[in-house]
Amino acid sequence: MQQLIAIALGGSVGAVMRFLAANGIYAVLGRSFPHGTLFVNVFGSLLMGFLTELMVQRFALAVEYRAAILVGFLGAFTTFSTFALETLYLFEEGSLLKAFLNIFLSIVLCLTACWVGLIWGRTVFSGNSTPYLAQYLPKLELMLSFFSVFSLALVAEMLINRFNLNHEIRTIFFVLLLGILTIATTLWLSLKGPAIPLEFHHLLSLFVINTLIGVVMIWSGSSIGHWIWQHKLSP
Repeated sequence: MQQLIAIALGGSVGAVMRFLAANGIYAVLGRSFPHGTLFVNVFGSLLMGFLTELMVQRFALAVEYRAAILVGFLGAFTTFSTFALETLYLFEEGSLLKAFLNIFLSIVLCLTACWVGLIWGRTVFSGNSTPYLAQYLPKLELMLSFFSVFSLALVAEMLINRFNLNHEIRTIFFVLLLGILTIATTLWLSLKGPAIPLEFHHLLSLFVINTLIGVVMIWSGSSIGHWIWQHKLSP
């Protein structure tokens, strides 16, 4: 009975968080592609791998806590059924490329994110309390990089609203911004960071983490930019 209550509580929080996260993504990028569902599934997969390793292998938390977080919260935060429905809608609309792209990205990115989460969880307390790879990363430079992307997204969103550009242009711009940020930051950290290990799973971890943080920064900047335009600058 306690497990059921824990799952119900975790599930209610996860469902609300999924609604807010997915709709926040859709508000920025539009609904021409299921960006919101893809984001919550990938981010949820990363958390599933990371938290499973920590709670089961590292700390051996009580069953109720594991059920609340892994089954309840993450089970409700991620959604395979919505992914299936949105993909079928794309097929019905004749958007075959988008449908197959959604299938490919969902499978590859979710599996990759979960794997990175497992690796991260296994090494998060390796010898000290410093998170995985954090001891190698130039924190100030990273903060400046992500703040620059946040600021650029904020200004770009206001300009997009100012000139009344459509969702396709907005999506293309933000996807390009995310791609440039992720690739450039990963390469820069791997080549210039002090003594960062260059094993494949380290680079993959950097890439996935940079991508997820970049999505959050772009979404935050564009959301705030949209709010500023609507409430402060809109004529």
